Amino acid sequence: MTDQTMMDVLAKAPGQDEVLPFSVDALDVRGRVVHLNQSINSILARHDYPKPVARLLGQAAALTVMLAASIKLEGRLILQAQTDGPVSLLVVDMRAPGDYRATASFDAERVAELEDADAGALLGSGTLALTIDQGQYMNRYQGYVELNGGSLEDAAHEYFTRSEQIPTRIRLAVSELITRSESGEAIHAWQASGVMIQFLPHASDRLVQKDLPAGGIADEDYQASLPDDDDAWVEAQALIDTLQENELADPELSAERLLFRLFHERGVRVYDAMSVQDKCSCNAEKVGGVLSQLSREELVESIAESGHIEVTCEFCARKYDFDPNLLLKQS
Repeated sequence: MTDQTMMDVLAKAPGQDEVLPFSVDALDVRGRVVHLNQSINSILARHDYPKPVARLLGQAAALTVMLAASIKLEGRLILQAQTDGPVSLLVVDMRAPGDYRATASFDAERVAELEDADAGALLGSGTLALTIDQGQYMNRYQGYVELNGGSLEDAAHEYFTRSEQIPTRIRLAVSELITRSESGEAIHAWQASGVMIQFLPHASDRLVQKDLPAGGIADEDYQASLPDDDDAWVEAQALIDTLQENELADPELSAERLLFRLFHERGVRVYDAMSVQDKCSCNAEKVGGVLSQLSREELVESIAESGHIEVTCEFCARKYDFDPNLLLKQS
Protein backbone atom coordinates (compact mmCIF):
# COMPACT_ATOMS: atom_id res chain seq x y z
CA MET A 1 0.00 0.00 0.00
CA THR A 2 1.23 3.44 -0.87
CA ASP A 3 0.26 6.61 0.90
CA GLN A 4 -0.14 10.14 -0.38
CA THR A 5 -0.28 13.53 1.22
CA MET A 6 -3.58 15.33 0.84
CA MET A 7 -2.15 18.02 -1.45
CA ASP A 8 -1.09 15.28 -3.90
CA VAL A 9 -4.65 14.15 -4.49
CA LEU A 10 -6.81 17.26 -4.10
CA ALA A 11 -7.21 17.54 -7.85
CA LYS A 12 -8.64 14.01 -8.14
CA ALA A 13 -12.19 13.74 -9.46
CA PRO A 14 -14.93 12.48 -7.13
CA GLY A 15 -14.59 8.76 -6.51
CA GLN A 16 -17.04 6.17 -7.75
CA ASP A 17 -17.81 3.03 -5.75
CA GLU A 18 -14.74 2.97 -3.56
CA VAL A 19 -13.51 3.03 0.01
CA LEU A 20 -10.68 5.40 0.89
CA PRO A 21 -8.58 4.65 4.01
CA PHE A 22 -7.01 7.59 5.82
CA SER A 23 -5.20 8.52 9.00
CA VAL A 24 -4.80 11.66 11.11
CA ASP A 25 -1.67 10.94 13.12
CA ALA A 26 -1.90 14.12 15.19
CA LEU A 27 -5.23 12.86 16.59
CA ASP A 28 -4.36 9.13 16.70
CA VAL A 29 -7.26 8.48 14.33
CA ARG A 30 -7.67 5.96 11.53
CA GLY A 31 -10.69 5.87 9.27
CA ARG A 32 -12.51 5.09 6.04
CA VAL A 33 -14.67 7.09 3.64
CA VAL A 34 -17.02 5.25 1.29
CA HIS A 35 -18.94 6.45 -1.76
CA LEU A 36 -21.34 4.05 -3.52
CA ASN A 37 -22.73 5.25 -6.85
CA GLN A 38 -23.21 2.84 -9.75
CA SER A 39 -23.32 -0.22 -7.54
CA ILE A 40 -26.06 1.01 -5.20
CA ASN A 41 -28.04 2.35 -8.16
CA SER A 42 -27.95 -1.07 -9.82
CA ILE A 43 -29.23 -2.73 -6.65
CA LEU A 44 -32.00 -0.23 -6.00
CA ALA A 45 -33.18 -0.07 -9.63
CA ARG A 46 -33.33 -3.85 -9.84
CA HIS A 47 -35.88 -4.04 -7.02
CA ASP A 48 -37.66 -0.68 -7.42
CA TYR A 49 -37.78 -0.13 -3.66
CA PRO A 50 -39.86 2.72 -2.18
CA LYS A 51 -37.69 5.74 -1.37
CA PRO A 52 -37.58 5.16 2.43
CA VAL A 53 -36.47 1.55 1.90
CA ALA A 54 -33.90 2.63 -0.71
CA ARG A 55 -32.37 5.13 1.72
CA LEU A 56 -32.21 2.57 4.51
CA LEU A 57 -30.64 -0.12 2.33
CA GLY A 58 -28.15 2.43 1.02
CA GLN A 59 -27.10 3.22 4.58
CA ALA A 60 -26.73 -0.48 5.37
CA ALA A 61 -24.60 -1.01 2.25
CA ALA A 62 -22.30 1.92 3.04
CA LEU A 63 -21.90 0.71 6.63
CA THR A 64 -21.11 -2.86 5.62
CA VAL A 65 -18.56 -1.86 2.99
CA MET A 66 -16.77 0.41 5.49
CA LEU A 67 -16.72 -2.29 8.16
CA ALA A 68 -15.35 -4.85 5.72
CA ALA A 69 -12.58 -2.47 4.65
CA SER A 70 -11.69 -1.66 8.26
CA ILE A 71 -11.01 -5.33 9.15
CA LYS A 72 -9.15 -6.05 5.89
CA LEU A 73 -11.69 -8.68 4.96
CA GLU A 74 -10.42 -11.84 3.27
CA GLY A 75 -13.68 -13.77 3.32
CA ARG A 76 -17.24 -12.54 3.87
CA LEU A 77 -18.95 -10.02 6.12
CA ILE A 78 -22.73 -10.20 6.36
CA LEU A 79 -24.88 -7.52 7.97
CA GLN A 80 -28.41 -8.69 8.75
CA ALA A 81 -31.13 -6.73 10.52
CA GLN A 82 -34.33 -8.56 11.50
CA THR A 83 -37.03 -6.42 13.05
CA ASP A 84 -40.74 -6.01 13.74
CA GLY A 85 -40.81 -2.71 11.84
CA PRO A 86 -42.12 -1.85 8.37
CA VAL A 87 -38.71 -2.88 7.00
CA SER A 88 -38.44 -6.34 8.55
CA LEU A 89 -35.19 -7.49 6.92
CA LEU A 90 -31.99 -5.90 5.64
CA VAL A 91 -29.14 -8.06 4.34
CA VAL A 92 -25.83 -6.87 2.91
CA ASP A 93 -23.33 -9.56 1.93
CA MET A 94 -19.76 -8.32 1.29
CA ARG A 95 -17.13 -10.64 -0.17
CA ALA A 96 -13.43 -9.98 -0.63
CA PRO A 97 -11.91 -8.26 -2.43
CA GLY A 98 -14.76 -5.85 -3.20
CA ASP A 99 -17.99 -7.56 -4.25
CA TYR A 100 -21.23 -6.94 -2.41
CA ARG A 101 -24.95 -7.55 -2.78
CA ALA A 102 -27.94 -6.31 -0.79
CA THR A 103 -31.65 -6.91 -0.35
CA ALA A 104 -34.56 -5.81 1.85
CA SER A 105 -37.99 -7.12 2.84
CA PHE A 106 -40.73 -4.70 3.80
CA ASP A 107 -44.46 -4.18 4.29
CA ALA A 108 -45.47 -1.78 1.50
CA GLU A 109 -48.54 -0.43 3.31
CA ARG A 110 -46.68 0.28 6.53
CA VAL A 111 -43.81 1.92 4.66
CA ALA A 112 -46.24 4.14 2.73
CA GLU A 113 -47.68 5.37 6.03
CA LEU A 114 -44.18 6.40 7.17
CA GLU A 115 -42.82 7.99 3.99
CA ASP A 116 -40.80 10.65 5.81
CA ALA A 117 -39.87 8.47 8.79
CA ASP A 118 -36.31 8.01 10.00
CA ALA A 119 -34.45 4.71 10.15
CA GLY A 120 -35.54 4.01 13.72
CA ALA A 121 -39.23 4.14 12.82
CA LEU A 122 -38.73 1.97 9.74
CA LEU A 123 -36.76 -0.69 11.61
CA GLY A 124 -38.55 -0.72 14.94
CA SER A 125 -37.25 -3.30 17.40
CA GLY A 126 -35.13 -6.30 16.56
CA THR A 127 -31.57 -7.49 16.16
CA LEU A 128 -28.61 -6.46 14.06
CA ALA A 129 -26.17 -9.31 13.42
CA LEU A 130 -22.68 -8.99 11.95
CA THR A 131 -21.12 -12.22 10.74
CA ILE A 132 -17.46 -12.44 9.74
CA ASP A 133 -16.38 -15.56 7.86
CA GLN A 134 -12.67 -15.51 6.98
CA GLY A 135 -12.63 -18.94 5.36
CA GLN A 136 -12.76 -22.62 6.21
CA TYR A 137 -9.61 -22.55 8.35
CA MET A 138 -10.76 -19.65 10.54
CA ASN A 139 -13.40 -19.52 13.25
CA ARG A 140 -16.61 -17.80 12.21
CA TYR A 141 -17.43 -14.76 14.32
CA GLN A 142 -20.90 -13.37 14.94
CA GLY A 143 -21.80 -10.29 16.98
CA TYR A 144 -25.26 -9.02 17.88
CA VAL A 145 -26.71 -5.71 19.00
CA GLU A 146 -30.31 -4.85 19.75
CA LEU A 147 -32.30 -2.46 17.61
CA ASN A 148 -34.68 -0.39 19.72
CA GLY A 149 -35.93 2.34 17.46
CA GLY A 150 -32.49 3.81 16.82
CA SER A 151 -30.51 4.34 13.62
CA LEU A 152 -27.96 2.06 11.97
CA GLU A 153 -25.31 4.52 13.16
CA ASP A 154 -26.47 3.98 16.76
CA ALA A 155 -26.36 0.20 16.31
CA ALA A 156 -22.85 0.35 14.84
CA HIS A 157 -21.61 2.46 17.76
CA GLU A 158 -23.11 -0.06 20.17
CA TYR A 159 -21.44 -2.92 18.31
CA PHE A 160 -17.98 -1.37 18.52
CA THR A 161 -18.45 -0.45 22.18
CA ARG A 162 -19.48 -3.95 23.22
CA SER A 163 -17.75 -6.27 20.75
CA GLU A 164 -14.60 -4.49 19.60
CA GLN A 165 -14.15 -2.01 22.48
CA ILE A 166 -12.69 0.51 20.05
CA PRO A 167 -13.85 4.15 20.26
CA THR A 168 -15.64 4.64 16.93
CA ARG A 169 -17.71 7.38 15.31
CA ILE A 170 -19.73 6.69 12.15
CA ARG A 171 -21.74 8.98 9.90
CA LEU A 172 -23.99 7.70 7.10
CA ALA A 173 -25.86 9.60 4.39
CA VAL A 174 -27.91 8.68 1.33
CA SER A 175 -29.05 11.25 -1.21
CA GLU A 176 -31.43 11.08 -4.13
CA LEU A 177 -30.03 12.83 -7.19
CA ILE A 178 -32.29 14.21 -9.88
CA THR A 179 -30.94 15.36 -13.23
CA ARG A 180 -32.56 16.08 -16.58
CA SER A 181 -32.08 14.30 -19.87
CA GLU A 182 -31.73 16.23 -23.13
CA SER A 183 -35.49 15.82 -23.61
CA GLY A 184 -36.18 17.25 -20.17
CA GLU A 185 -37.11 13.94 -18.56
CA ALA A 186 -36.19 13.59 -14.88
CA ILE A 187 -33.49 11.01 -14.17
CA HIS A 188 -33.34 9.67 -10.62
CA ALA A 189 -30.18 8.25 -9.07
CA TRP A 190 -28.79 7.56 -5.60
CA GLN A 191 -25.53 7.98 -3.74
CA ALA A 192 -24.76 6.21 -0.47
CA SER A 193 -21.84 7.51 1.57
CA GLY A 194 -20.27 7.11 4.97
CA VAL A 195 -17.28 8.06 7.07
CA MET A 196 -15.86 6.17 10.03
CA ILE A 197 -13.13 7.19 12.45
CA GLN A 198 -11.54 5.09 15.19
CA PHE A 199 -9.34 6.19 18.07
CA LEU A 200 -6.19 4.07 18.11
CA PRO A 201 -3.58 5.82 20.29
CA HIS A 202 -0.01 4.56 20.41
CA ALA A 203 0.05 4.86 24.19
CA SER A 204 -2.10 2.07 25.65
CA ASP A 205 -2.83 3.97 28.87
CA ARG A 206 -4.94 6.42 26.83
CA LEU A 207 -7.35 3.63 25.96
CA VAL A 208 -8.29 2.05 29.27
CA GLN A 209 -11.10 -0.48 29.20
CA LYS A 210 -13.17 -1.73 32.07
CA ASP A 211 -12.85 -5.46 32.73
CA LEU A 212 -15.53 -7.60 31.13
CA PRO A 213 -17.96 -9.50 33.40
CA ALA A 214 -17.21 -13.09 34.36
CA GLY A 215 -17.12 -15.26 31.28
CA GLY A 216 -15.76 -12.49 29.08
CA ILE A 217 -19.14 -11.52 27.60
CA ALA A 218 -20.52 -8.00 27.86
CA ASP A 219 -24.05 -8.03 29.27
CA GLU A 220 -26.64 -5.27 28.83
CA ASP A 221 -25.39 -3.45 31.93
CA TYR A 222 -21.77 -3.38 30.80
CA GLN A 223 -20.38 -0.03 29.70
CA ALA A 224 -16.87 0.18 28.31
CA SER A 225 -14.71 2.96 29.69
CA LEU A 226 -14.11 4.80 26.46
CA PRO A 227 -11.80 7.84 26.48
CA ASP A 228 -14.53 10.43 26.08
CA ASP A 229 -12.37 13.08 27.74
CA ASP A 230 -9.21 12.50 25.65
CA ASP A 231 -8.57 15.81 23.92
CA ALA A 232 -7.58 14.22 20.61
CA TRP A 233 -10.66 12.00 20.45
CA VAL A 234 -12.96 14.82 21.51
CA GLU A 235 -11.57 16.99 18.71
CA ALA A 236 -11.85 14.22 16.10
CA GLN A 237 -15.50 13.58 16.97
CA ALA A 238 -16.30 17.29 16.93
CA LEU A 239 -14.85 17.62 13.43
CA ILE A 240 -16.81 14.63 12.12
CA ASP A 241 -19.99 16.03 13.64
CA THR A 242 -19.64 19.20 11.56
CA LEU A 243 -20.50 17.14 8.48
CA GLN A 244 -23.93 17.80 7.00
CA GLU A 245 -25.72 14.87 5.35
CA ASN A 246 -25.95 16.68 2.02
CA GLU A 247 -22.21 17.35 2.19
CA LEU A 248 -21.29 13.74 2.92
CA ALA A 249 -23.50 12.45 0.09
CA ASP A 250 -22.55 15.15 -2.44
CA PRO A 251 -21.49 13.32 -5.65
CA GLU A 252 -19.36 16.31 -6.67
CA LEU A 253 -17.30 16.26 -3.48
CA SER A 254 -14.54 13.66 -3.60
CA ALA A 255 -13.49 11.77 -0.49
CA GLU A 256 -10.11 13.52 -0.61
CA ARG A 257 -11.63 16.98 -0.61
CA LEU A 258 -14.02 16.00 2.14
CA LEU A 259 -11.13 14.85 4.33
CA PHE A 260 -9.14 17.97 3.55
CA ARG A 261 -12.09 20.10 4.66
CA LEU A 262 -12.29 18.19 7.94
CA PHE A 263 -8.67 17.65 8.90
CA HIS A 264 -6.41 20.01 6.93
CA GLU A 265 -5.29 21.85 10.05
CA ARG A 266 -4.13 18.58 11.64
CA GLY A 267 -2.74 16.92 8.54
CA VAL A 268 -4.49 13.94 6.95
CA ARG A 269 -2.91 11.14 4.97
CA VAL A 270 -4.81 8.95 2.50
CA TYR A 271 -3.95 5.48 1.22
CA ASP A 272 -4.87 3.38 -1.81
CA ALA A 273 -8.61 3.28 -2.42
CA MET A 274 -10.44 -0.05 -2.64
CA SER A 275 -12.93 -0.38 -5.48
CA VAL A 276 -16.24 -2.12 -4.83
CA GLN A 277 -18.97 -3.41 -7.14
CA ASP A 278 -22.44 -4.89 -7.10
CA LYS A 279 -21.89 -8.57 -7.84
CA CYS A 280 -24.06 -11.51 -6.77
CA SER A 281 -22.57 -14.91 -5.95
CA CYS A 282 -25.61 -16.97 -6.91
CA ASN A 283 -25.47 -19.66 -9.63
CA ALA A 284 -27.53 -22.62 -10.80
CA GLU A 285 -25.39 -25.12 -8.89
CA LYS A 286 -25.92 -23.34 -5.55
CA VAL A 287 -29.65 -22.93 -6.11
CA GLY A 288 -29.93 -26.56 -7.17
CA GLY A 289 -28.14 -27.56 -3.98
CA VAL A 290 -30.77 -25.75 -1.92
CA LEU A 291 -33.59 -27.47 -3.82
CA SER A 292 -31.98 -30.84 -3.25
CA GLN A 293 -32.53 -30.36 0.47
CA LEU A 294 -36.32 -30.22 -0.01
CA SER A 295 -38.38 -33.32 0.65
CA ARG A 296 -40.21 -35.09 -2.18
CA GLU A 297 -43.52 -33.86 -0.74
CA GLU A 298 -42.33 -30.25 -0.80
CA LEU A 299 -41.19 -30.59 -4.41
CA VAL A 300 -44.49 -32.16 -5.51
CA GLU A 301 -46.40 -29.34 -3.80
CA SER A 302 -44.31 -26.68 -5.56
CA ILE A 303 -44.73 -28.36 -8.95
CA ALA A 304 -48.50 -28.68 -8.45
CA GLU A 305 -48.79 -24.91 -7.87
CA SER A 306 -47.05 -23.78 -11.06
CA GLY A 307 -46.21 -26.86 -13.11
CA HIS A 308 -42.49 -26.16 -12.90
CA ILE A 309 -39.76 -25.11 -10.48
CA GLU A 310 -38.58 -21.51 -10.76
CA VAL A 311 -36.36 -19.81 -8.20
CA THR A 312 -35.65 -16.08 -8.14
CA CYS A 313 -32.55 -14.81 -6.34
CA GLU A 314 -33.59 -12.27 -3.71
CA PHE A 315 -30.40 -10.29 -4.30
CA CYS A 316 -29.95 -9.98 -8.06
CA ALA A 317 -33.46 -11.07 -9.20
CA ARG A 318 -32.00 -13.64 -11.58
CA LYS A 319 -34.43 -16.47 -12.34
CA TYR A 320 -33.48 -20.15 -12.40
CA ASP A 321 -35.69 -22.79 -14.04
CA PHE A 322 -35.30 -26.44 -13.10
CA ASP A 323 -36.66 -29.61 -14.67
CA PRO A 324 -39.22 -30.90 -12.13
CA ASN A 325 -38.90 -34.49 -13.30
CA LEU A 326 -35.14 -34.42 -12.80
CA LEU A 327 -35.53 -32.98 -9.31
CA LEU A 328 -38.08 -35.66 -8.39
CA LYS A 329 -35.74 -38.41 -9.61
CA GLN A 330 -32.96 -37.01 -7.45
CA SER A 331 -35.13 -36.64 -4.33
